[in-house]
Amino acid sequence: MTEFTESQRDGVWAHPYQLASGQTQRHQLGHVRLWVTLLDMEWQVRHETLTPDADPLNWYETVDHFLPTSDTPLERFIRTPDDPGKVCYLPAMASLPTVIRPYQPLTIPAGGQCLLYVGTTLWLQVSVGQRPGVLTELPLASMSKTWLGANTMTGELCYASATYGRLALEAVPKRPWRAVTPVTIINRCEKPLLLERFSLPTPLLALYRNERDQLWTPGATIECETDMSSASLRIEHSVPPEAGDCRAIAPAREKLARGRRLVRAFDHIFG
Repeated sequence: MTEFTESQRDGVWAHPYQLASGQTQRHQLGHVRLWVTLLDMEWQVRHETLTPDADPLNWYETVDHFLPTSDTPLERFIRTPDDPGKVCYLPAMASLPTVIRPYQPLTIPAGGQCLLYVGTTLWLQVSVGQRPGVLTELPLASMSKTWLGANTMTGELCYASATYGRLALEAVPKRPWRAVTPVTIINRCEKPLLLERFSLPTPLLALYRNERDQLWTPGATIECETDMSSASLRIEHSVPPEAGDCRAIAPAREKLARGRRLVRAFDHIFG
C-alpha cells in the first residue's frame, strides 16, 4: 500500500523534475520506495525494498520536506557547479540475461514455432545535471540469480524472472515498472522441443514508450538448429506493431552489431 495521500501524482519516465534546495521527491514504484533530496552542495538518494504482498499497479510521486528514518540506507553525491537542480528517472533493462518460463511448459512440434509475450522487471536510474549523468540505479523488485547451463562449468549467470511468458498479449500484466518483449521461438529440429525455460538477453534490448505510457522492447527470435547443438538469436530493429506508436526512451546496455545473429550454445539458452 502507498503511504502518499496529499499532492500525490503519477510518476513519469524520462521527465525532468525541478527541485529546490531542501526538497525531497518521494516515489513508490514496483516494490521500492525512493527518496531523492536536493541540497545546496549535494544530492542524496535513499531507498528501501518493500516486502511484496501484491503486484503494484501504479507509480506515485510527491515533493515535500520529509525524510525517512535514519536507518534507511543513504547515498550522497556532490553537485556540479552547473547543476540546475533537475532530476530525471530513466528505465533500464536488467544487466544480466533473464530466465523466462512459460506459464506452463509448452511443446513446440518439429518445424513449428510459438510467440510468447514476456514482462520483465526494470531498473530505475537516477539522472541529474545540466549534462545528465546517472547517479545510481536500483532494481524495482528483488531479483534472484540462477545458473543456466548444462553443468556448473558451462552456462551463464542470469536473473530469474518473477513473471511468466504468455501466449496472449492480453494476459501480460501491464505495469509501469515492467517492459514487454515479444519472443518468437522457432523449432527447426526433427523432434519436438519441450520449452520449460529460456534465457532472454535483456542487456541487448532497448526500451520504447508508447502513447499509453507502456514500455516495450524490440522482439527477439530464437531459432533452434537441426542438429540441436546450438541456437541463434536475433534482436529485431524495432518494436512490433501491437506495441502501438512508440518512441525510444533508453538504449540497450550492450550493443550487438546491426544485422548480426548471436549464436549461443543450446544449453545457454534453454538450460
